[in-house]
Amino acid sequence: MPDLSKTVFLDFEASSLGKQGYPIEVAWVFANGEEESHLIRPAEAWTDWDVKAGRVHGISREQLNAEGEPLDEVARRMVSVLTGRALYATAPSWDGKWLSKLLRAAGLPRHALRLEDTEMAHRRMMREVLQAAQIPTDLHRSLMQDILAQAQRRDDELGPAAHRALADARREQRLWLDIRRLAEEAAVRSRQGGGDATETADQAR
Repeated sequence: MPDLSKTVFLDFEASSLGKQGYPIEVAWVFANGEEESHLIRPAEAWTDWDVKAGRVHGISREQLNAEGEPLDEVARRMVSVLTGRALYATAPSWDGKWLSKLLRAAGLPRHALRLEDTEMAHRRMMREVLQAAQIPTDLHRSLMQDILAQAQRRDDELGPAAHRALADARREQRLWLDIRRLAEEAAVRSRQGGGDATETADQAR
C-alpha cells in the first residue's frame, strides 16, 4: 500500500493563462491530510493580469501585495517539504509551468520538483490494491474502469472546481481516497465472488 506521507496533490492559481502569466497561489495536500496554502507576492517584473481570471479565482493584486508571501520563501518551503514526494496535479502542463516559473524566479533549479498527472496516481494505487489482494491481472482493466467511473460520478456531483488552490487540492485528495476505498471494496468482492471481470465490476456498483 502507498505511504500516505509520500503522495501529495498540488494546485496553483495564476494571474492569467498567457505567456506572461505567473503563479499567485499554491497549495498542496498530502494523502494523509496534511496541507499548506500560500499566496505568492508577485515579483516586480510580474505585471500580467487577466481580469476575467481574477473574477474566477477571486484574488486581487492588492490582496497579493498585502497578504502574499515573498516568492523565494514559498519556493524554498516547497522544496523543503515536497522533495522526495510523489507530486500530482490535474493539469501538470499548466501547474508545471507555474512551478518552474516560481522556482526559477527564486534562483532554484527548475526541475527541483516534478509533477505528474493525477491520473497516474489513481492507476498506480488501484494496481497496488488489486495486486496486494492477488486479483488476477486479466480482471484489473475492467475493475479499474468501473472504479474510476464510480469515483468520477461522485466527484461530478460536487459541481465545478472552486478555483482556489487549497480547495481544489483537497478535492483531488478526497477523490484519490475514494478511488482507493472503491478499489479495496472491489478487490474484496472479486475474491469472494470469483466471477469474471464483468460480473465483478457489476457487483461493485
